[in-house]
Amino acid sequence: MAQTTESPAPAPPARRTPRDPRVHRAWFVAAVTFVTIIGAAAFASLPGLLIEPLHREFDWSRGTIGFAVSVNLALYGLTAPFAAALMDRFGIRRVVALALTVIAVGSVLTVWMTAAWQLVLYWGVLVGLGSGSMALAFAATVTNRWFVARRGLVTGILTAAGASGQLVFLPLLSWLVEHHGWRPAAVTVALAALAVVPFVWLLLRDHPADTGLAPYGGEYTEKPAPVTGAARRAVTVLFKAARTGPFWLLAGTFAICGASTNGLVKTHFVPAAHDHGMPVTAAAGLLAVIGVFDVVGTIASGWFTDRFEARRLLAVYYALRGVSLLFLPMLLAPSVHPPMLFFIVFYGLDWVATVPPTIALCREHYGEDSAIVFGWVLASHQVGAALVAFGGGVARDVFGSYDVVWYASGALCAAAALMALVIRRPRTEALTLAGA
Repeated sequence: MAQTTESPAPAPPARRTPRDPRVHRAWFVAAVTFVTIIGAAAFASLPGLLIEPLHREFDWSRGTIGFAVSVNLALYGLTAPFAAALMDRFGIRRVVALALTVIAVGSVLTVWMTAAWQLVLYWGVLVGLGSGSMALAFAATVTNRWFVARRGLVTGILTAAGASGQLVFLPLLSWLVEHHGWRPAAVTVALAALAVVPFVWLLLRDHPADTGLAPYGGEYTEKPAPVTGAARRAVTVLFKAARTGPFWLLAGTFAICGASTNGLVKTHFVPAAHDHGMPVTAAAGLLAVIGVFDVVGTIASGWFTDRFEARRLLAVYYALRGVSLLFLPMLLAPSVHPPMLFFIVFYGLDWVATVPPTIALCREHYGEDSAIVFGWVLASHQVGAALVAFGGGVARDVFGSYDVVWYASGALCAAAALMALVIRRPRTEALTLAGA
């Protein structure tokens, strides 16, 4: 009998590598993420434009309106550490689509509000929870899953998307508020959030393995199973970090950072400039210019952080910011003039320049737990912003101007500069809190 030879089994199909497509799918995911963050940035542009219109229509105090904004900012920050855990458990697409829908619902419900508690519920709670569920975790999770190469570039681009969104929406929203009232502006925010939901649902994918691809610049890996203990780990890392001195110094300086940016300038600059006779559209345009230079300052700060000691950079950033705030009351006027433009450019360059050195210090001190630690430090940033958003409105009601708020914030920035210098140098081996 003739001996038969078995033909060899066909080789399994080779995994596709990032070089197979002409343009890797990761870049399309990054583009959808960028558009989503820009669309969601509309809600961050509106609070400062609402203070005067709501005060005139409902006779609510600026402190009351500032309280609603403070609830929004606080929930944004306190939800952020758990946002990554939600995405690990339920997927990026579901969490982001639901968050955008909640933002839209909260924004559009304000159109029919008649009482201050409704502003707190709709804008403070709903929009705060929705925005916090995206926060920086959205950009960080997309970058970590879809990119191995070019992570720094993609992170910078997606971080800049928030500033770009501010640039896009502030002039439009201020024009709507000035000519058609605040309700069309609120509806515009809701529509902007809803408009990107289809892009998220149809084009965004949770993991490269969903499309049979490796991450850009990396090797193919199977999609991990849903993680159920991430939220518990976030709390555990918080308690362990809270037993170290650098954590409180970083949280304290970043709280002052939030107080002097989101809580103060983003919320109260437009009404403060309007108090001096400047049109709302002109003041909003100045904030948009801050957004432009914010991008430049963030990239430059990352470059400096690679070359200079992070704590000294923080000290310089906070000291310069404090000095600029002390001069601001003298610069406010009915029209835009060169010294005011200088302040806007300078402040824009310094706006989030503190982020790269703060992340670097978290990494140096807390090793592989640094991302979670930074999430909690970011929460302190938003709590600081919330306190000043509320306190600034109360101060305006009590003193009749914002001058005391600018001076107090300048003093706080000086304290932050000193706190940054007190942060000790990290040990040779970065601390890993999970195993501490």
